[in-house]
Amino acid sequence: MRALTLLGDRQLELLDTDPPPPPAAGEVQVRVKAVALNYLDVWGFRGMAFAKRKMPLVVGVEASGEIAAAGPDVTHLTPGQGVVMYGALTCGTCKACRAGRDNLCENVGGIMGFHVDGFTRDLINLPARLVVPVPDGVSLRDAACAPIGFATVQHMLFDNAKLEPGETVLVHAGGSGIGTAAILMAKQIGCTVITTVGDDAKAEKAKALGADHVINYKTERFEGVTRKLTQKKGVDVVFEHVGAETFNGSLLCLKRGGRLVTCGATSGPSTTLNLMQLFQQQYRIIGSFGATLKNIAESLDKMAAGLKPVIDTQVPLAEFERGLERLASRQVFGKVVVTL
Repeated sequence: MRALTLLGDRQLELLDTDPPPPPAAGEVQVRVKAVALNYLDVWGFRGMAFAKRKMPLVVGVEASGEIAAAGPDVTHLTPGQGVVMYGALTCGTCKACRAGRDNLCENVGGIMGFHVDGFTRDLINLPARLVVPVPDGVSLRDAACAPIGFATVQHMLFDNAKLEPGETVLVHAGGSGIGTAAILMAKQIGCTVITTVGDDAKAEKAKALGADHVINYKTERFEGVTRKLTQKKGVDVVFEHVGAETFNGSLLCLKRGGRLVTCGATSGPSTTLNLMQLFQQQYRIIGSFGATLKNIAESLDKMAAGLKPVIDTQVPLAEFERGLERLASRQVFGKVVVTL
């Protein structure tokens, strides 16, 4: 079978390798059909790992596919069924896993495609508990965006920020994969959405998605515009994933008692805080990482109900690097998907 493999920093090669054995008890074998790209893929390709990795490494952190075979005791998943796969090797037995908090696993074996071999290969064996069925009516291309793209947003906005209908939310980088998903999910429940983008073309696309107000952060200070739009009251929730460049400005955009939820730091991991501002305004700052299996199922249900991910570019496996370049260029609006 084929496996797109990272041999070293920025050295990808499509290798022929032996297929996995038949799935054992408690396992399924999945034929991978689509891989959605994320910044984890870009960082891994560039060698920006946060833990030691062994090369060669099969890439791909988010994917969908079809059941090729099921282990002898697996009855709820059948050959030909569409599925998505959880992106980390969780233990399934620790307190967090037993409570359904998969992204807090105490014994995680690594992130697929980043620390351990990932999904960009024809076949993969996985524990059946880490596989989520795709509902009828959802394409495998769209479903590939559920495990990280949609589920991360589901976890951030609803598990952590507790976003409620009618609230106002500031979504940073509204043209990104998770930014577009955040706009869609917030508008679905009747929120007012303010979003930031880097150019006027993206601004028009964000408005077409439903954003109520769009700020070009290259020509305007998003803090001032947001305060003006909210009559200086501020927003209920800030959806933050940019990092150092926007973090303190994001705090200034919050109303008293507002919530900032963050899952990323693409512009840098370190900042300083005004602690008096923090406690006097009674801000709530919430870190959010990944998602749970339940969040993935919730995301797929939203897709089945008509909330489709925004796809910027679709490329074949042979053009994986072009997909990475497209994502890293920051010209994207939505997700980049690689088809196998």
